[in-house]
Amino acid sequence: MSDKYDVIVIGGGPGGYAAAIRCAQLGFKTACIEKRINKQGKPALGGTCLNVGCIPSKALLDSSWKYHEAQDKLALHGIEVGKVKIDIAQMQKRKDEVVLQLTGGIAALFQANKVTWLQGTGKLLANKQVEFTPNDKDAAETLDAEHVILAAGSVPVNIPPVPLKDDLVVDSTGALEFDSVPKRLGVIGAGVIGLELGSVWARLGAEVIVLEAVDRFLPNVDSQISKEALKILKKQGLDIRLGARVTGSEVKGKKVTVSYADGSGDQSETFDRLIVAVGRRPVTEDLLSPDAGVSLDERNYIYVDSQCRTDVPGVYAIGDLVRGPALAHKALEEAVMVAEVIHGEHTQVNYDAIASVIYTHPEVAWVGKTEDEVKASGEAYKTGVVPFAANGRALAAAEAEGMVKFVVDEKTDRVLGMHVIGPQASELVQQGVIAMEFGATIEDLQLMVFSHPSLSETVHEAALATDYRAIHIAQRRRKK
Repeated sequence: MSDKYDVIVIGGGPGGYAAAIRCAQLGFKTACIEKRINKQGKPALGGTCLNVGCIPSKALLDSSWKYHEAQDKLALHGIEVGKVKIDIAQMQKRKDEVVLQLTGGIAALFQANKVTWLQGTGKLLANKQVEFTPNDKDAAETLDAEHVILAAGSVPVNIPPVPLKDDLVVDSTGALEFDSVPKRLGVIGAGVIGLELGSVWARLGAEVIVLEAVDRFLPNVDSQISKEALKILKKQGLDIRLGARVTGSEVKGKKVTVSYADGSGDQSETFDRLIVAVGRRPVTEDLLSPDAGVSLDERNYIYVDSQCRTDVPGVYAIGDLVRGPALAHKALEEAVMVAEVIHGEHTQVNYDAIASVIYTHPEVAWVGKTEDEVKASGEAYKTGVVPFAANGRALAAAEAEGMVKFVVDEKTDRVLGMHVIGPQASELVQQGVIAMEFGATIEDLQLMVFSHPSLSETVHEAALATDYRAIHIAQRRRKK
């Protein structure tokens, strides 16, 4: 193994592996350091996202939704299936197979692109040197690099009042491994992770109570959309309690009792299992030597400029280690940007056009500014909102809950934001991303021809609705 590289990437998640592959494509001698050992006891690429995050959770979400459909929805279409049973072991087996296929695919891509995969831990030292400790050795080696990309990702936040306990009190990783459906499941945190994992086990029959400390549901989501999401999720059976600040927990045998305070005073609930999903924190501990020269902010995120440069020339940081949303697709695009910056190209990530998605059912997705943000700025704006109940394809599929919403600059007609709750929201919102990336006006969308019948017609109707031109809903002009 050579100890001199053009680029060393520390971390093999979506940001890290993409950075390594793109650097290799551009002709750089590249190494990627990744320490993860998967549940089968083998080294694995893909980071949190592919191993214990985005991919396995979506596999469980899809499996649990199919079970829910078979149990409660197919009869609506005239399909009788009899008594439906869920095989948790098979569901988990399928999830693990999906993970192995994808992580194995990254290893194959490394081989195809001649990326050196160093299996172990990495630490940035002074002068762009990297300390590498192999998984199977105690002795560390020192590697030299012209450029270093830090992509170590993030881990779940643990809270002192609720320490993790075996498979009874778990974080998001443990919540993916349940071998049975808990009768009563508690979830601390009504964010993306808490709602998705709570949805999985609620569909399979668990009574799910979600405790959220803040008083507003999904505060980063457009308020009209978040109110609709709360209504739908409660109708599905999720017991979401806002303004519920957890103060302690106690484990007795196979039960855990959670104490919390809300507007009515001190409360408690007892659960068979408890998921702690209160956010994630960057993995900067043991990543940097004291003399590495890289600066951290007050929350231990690495300080970077708009092109992910740190304070040390030639050292970059991307993904969950830096400012902005903790999204795999954001990390991947930052990875490509950094590789091309190193190559001397002029490139930039448009941080205003990065979509976020919550993969509940229906999905919630958004990009750009919310109406709340634009209203608070005092700038003149207009909105267009159309429900899926007015869409033929959604009705035919019995998927008519939710809406599409545009927020538009009234003076320039530019699209400022797009917000969706409904079927295929994660796909539909990309139309807003494309519009914003190209600087489109809402008129551009109004003039396009959308296929009929399609869910995308709701995007067209919402664009028309911003100027009171929607065909398939009755509109009243908004009072100024």
